[in-house]
Amino acid sequence: MRAEKLKIISFLLRLLALALLLLARHYGLFTFFGAYQLQADITISFLIFALTASVLVSSMAWFYRHREKIPAGKADNVIIGLNNIYYILLVGAGIMTILGYWGIDFKTLFTTLSIVAAAIAIISKDYISEIISGIIISFSGEVAIGDYIRIGDQKGKIIDINFTKIALLNEDDDVIFIPNAKFFSSEIINYTKREIKKVSIEFEVMIQNIKTIEELETDLIHAISDYEGNIEAGSYNLKIGNITKDSLSLKFQYTFKEINRELEKDIRRKTVRRIVNYVKSNLRPS
Repeated sequence: MRAEKLKIISFLLRLLALALLLLARHYGLFTFFGAYQLQADITISFLIFALTASVLVSSMAWFYRHREKIPAGKADNVIIGLNNIYYILLVGAGIMTILGYWGIDFKTLFTTLSIVAAAIAIISKDYISEIISGIIISFSGEVAIGDYIRIGDQKGKIIDINFTKIALLNEDDDVIFIPNAKFFSSEIINYTKREIKKVSIEFEVMIQNIKTIEELETDLIHAISDYEGNIEAGSYNLKIGNITKDSLSLKFQYTFKEINRELEKDIRRKTVRRIVNYVKSNLRPS
């Protein structure tokens, strides 16, 4: 609640500052800078632009928050995308302002730069590609902050989408940064948005280290019995994937009642440890 009040106060102060600047410019009150009048006008124009953009972005974010019922202090990919656009506009306006201090005419400047525009585009194309990809990802409905995804060999939860990279928190609590362009062009599995709540844990054991498949299945089910309230009854299944002369590829599956990645992580950890203990307890000399 306090954070929301501070945001409201900040918004009203920006709105008041913008209104005062616009009124002062309308009535010609900025005429006392003498030799520095040009620089003053350019600075005031930058401030008006920055405050206008800030008020517009804040208003759009506020309406979006209330429509989607997003609590204050939290941000999803759309809000981050709006902020990124604001920062890009602010940087562009800042560059134009600095050039204006030197009395550079923008029309002449762009005409002159047309010769080196191709070189600039080639040098900066990768960075621009990352920014554009990030904006598209931010406003798309395919992924969002908090989604649990898989991209290539990486699997984890999206915790941030910035100008050039997406931050992914994997199961080992490592933060992995993936370039936006790579993310945008790769095949992605979004576990959060899919309807299937089935979890599958794959492992391989030596045939000589298990008594029977049924016993191992019963042992694994018993190992996670503390979570049975979160798992669909009768959804447990130990499937045989591949059989070789000495080993079995197995897949232990169960279905959650509701998707819960933290709970899945705990169960997976407990299951894997139970498999190791089971194999060790049945270890036979070769």
